[in-house]
Amino acid sequence: MVKILGLDPGLQRTGWGVIKSCGNSISYVGHGVIETNPKDFLPERLNALHQGIIQVLQQFQPNEAAVEETFVNSNPVSTLKLGMARGVVLFTPASFGLPVSEYSANKVKKSVVGSGHADKYQVSQMVFLLLPTMPKNVKADAADALAIAICHAHHRELNLRFKDSVG
Repeated sequence: MVKILGLDPGLQRTGWGVIKSCGNSISYVGHGVIETNPKDFLPERLNALHQGIIQVLQQFQPNEAAVEETFVNSNPVSTLKLGMARGVVLFTPASFGLPVSEYSANKVKKSVVGSGHADKYQVSQMVFLLLPTMPKNVKADAADALAIAICHAHHRELNLRFKDSVG
């Protein structure tokens, strides 16, 4: 049994979701959204994001983490800020000694829905079907994070075998 933390990075809202995975079986553990204040300076927002992820790590004590890769925006300033937030999201679980895997949005959608071009509604509906004990009032960012964790549960054995063969 392994606990997986899925993270959907964003500077304003970072979704998180924790599941348990044992073989082909997955179950819901927890979810939430870490929000930063857009009126705060960037370093304060990045620190709030870091502290929020630390609280999740301490409360749920996952064994592994998975993060969604983000696309490039047309606005270079927004892309840079998102990249900084993503750096915090990747760094924080790694600083706790967790292996961190990354998945493209298409891979997450294909793993959860069966189609890499599924919309957010389809993804959230499949997350509800796959995790029936999950509360129904889950925000989209948290549902996306749970989908990332589910994707990792499906691909983690392959990733671990690949790392062992390369390393």
